Amino acid sequence: MLAAELKKQIFEFSFNARTSRGAMKDKASWFIRLTDASGVVGIGECGPLPGLSPELTPDFEESLNALVAHINQQQLNVPTKPDLTEISAWIQQHFRDQQLSSSVLFALETALLDLINGGKKLIFKNSFLEGTPIPINGLIWMGGLDFMLQQIEIKIREGFTCLKLKVGSHDFEKECDVLQYIRRKYFRESITIRLDANGAFKPEEALDKLNRLARFDIHSIEQPLKPAHEFLPELCRQSPIPIALDEELIGVVNKQAKIDLLNRIKPAYIILKPTLHGGLASCAEWIELANKANCGWWITSALESNIGLNAIAQFTANYPVTIPQGLGTGMIYTNNAEGVLMVERGQLICDKSLNWADFKPTEK
Repeated sequence: MLAAELKKQIFEFSFNARTSRGAMKDKASWFIRLTDASGVVGIGECGPLPGLSPELTPDFEESLNALVAHINQQQLNVPTKPDLTEISAWIQQHFRDQQLSSSVLFALETALLDLINGGKKLIFKNSFLEGTPIPINGLIWMGGLDFMLQQIEIKIREGFTCLKLKVGSHDFEKECDVLQYIRRKYFRESITIRLDANGAFKPEEALDKLNRLARFDIHSIEQPLKPAHEFLPELCRQSPIPIALDEELIGVVNKQAKIDLLNRIKPAYIILKPTLHGGLASCAEWIELANKANCGWWITSALESNIGLNAIAQFTANYPVTIPQGLGTGMIYTNNAEGVLMVERGQLICDKSLNWADFKPTEK
């Protein structure tokens, strides 16, 4: 029979983390621990993002406690196979009345897969666990221009060949100066630049800005307009820079709704975050539909700790990875879970010479 408990952890940033939604000093995650009759424990991270995850309301923790109580009352049998499709069906069967959010689905899927695989933080068996690295982009955090230039120098020195920069928060001319600096100092063919606007562009100025940014040989730009804007399909058609969708996908969980979105907007890429986009099974469906629609994709973490990042990395490695992924957030907390994930020369690596520490979340 399955037993559940909930633990909360406040993770503290190791730097002044600025996002498009303001500065963050710390971030909360809730960990669902599932234990079977033999005492094996699986753990999954539920870490909704402030300002983006619609489930993060004042009664969110109360709803998690209710979910844990529901599990403990049901005397549920654990699924026998570590198969994501079967796990998803099991969750739908036993929690159909719970209206589980993306972050909770991700936590339950991860905890169940971990449990069935022996409680060793093994979520999927693939080449990543055997040492095959995953290329990742180097995330340049928002801040003053000097701070951003310093980060760029550090990331390139560390071996990153793909950089992701935020645009839309500074004076546009200064943001262009930063991009020009990169292109003048480093060979165009050696550094790939991705941009993320977080919906900051106004519709009437978006195309002009994209035309001006295109001279810096930009790989892609995420979410130039706010989600659900009527001009977005036309902008995707006219833009000289491939447009990727991120926030646009939040709340789109029905398969037909996903198909309709891809057919209507026709983005060049979609960017998938299991915590925001319906969990692992939903992201797997997005990937299947994107491939059919000739739409590119990559996977990104969403400020999870190493527990969540580990699950996302293993999920990512189930697919043929041909471009850098967004999995470089494992070193951002001073009190992160110690594990086997390492970043070397712009790649995320599972170092099996290390061991997972006994991570027991406790509230700050």
